[in-house]
Amino acid sequence: MAKHRYVGIVDGKDGAWGARLPDFPGCHGGGSTPAEAVDDLTMALRAFAADMIADGEALPEPRDLGQVISDMDAGLEDRGGTVFVPLLVDLGRPVRANISLDAGLLDQIDAEAKRRGLTRSAFLVSAARDKILEAR
Repeated sequence: MAKHRYVGIVDGKDGAWGARLPDFPGCHGGGSTPAEAVDDLTMALRAFAADMIADGEALPEPRDLGQVISDMDAGLEDRGGTVFVPLLVDLGRPVRANISLDAGLLDQIDAEAKRRGLTRSAFLVSAARDKILEAR
């Protein structure tokens, strides 16, 4: 899984917020709060990137904040701002990893994975993905 962070623009007011990625024209998200708009944009970016990869297109290299701001046609609104939006790209080739965990934690992981109907690996991947996306 490769990780990139793209600069997103968020703006809106009173329950109607939007988010967009200048590096991915046409990729947008929305929600009733800025956080919901960014979460929606994060999911949209993952689908947008998967479609690009499936079509044989290269993903753009992430630009830094200064580059995005200097390339924008209009300034940022007072009620909006910029965020970094993570993109996790599955490379389509699973690899084995040998990790060490406390036995009690492993028991809890296995119990929670079973409760959710997942394998240990699927549970750990899901938990890691959630934690990485949370760290934007």
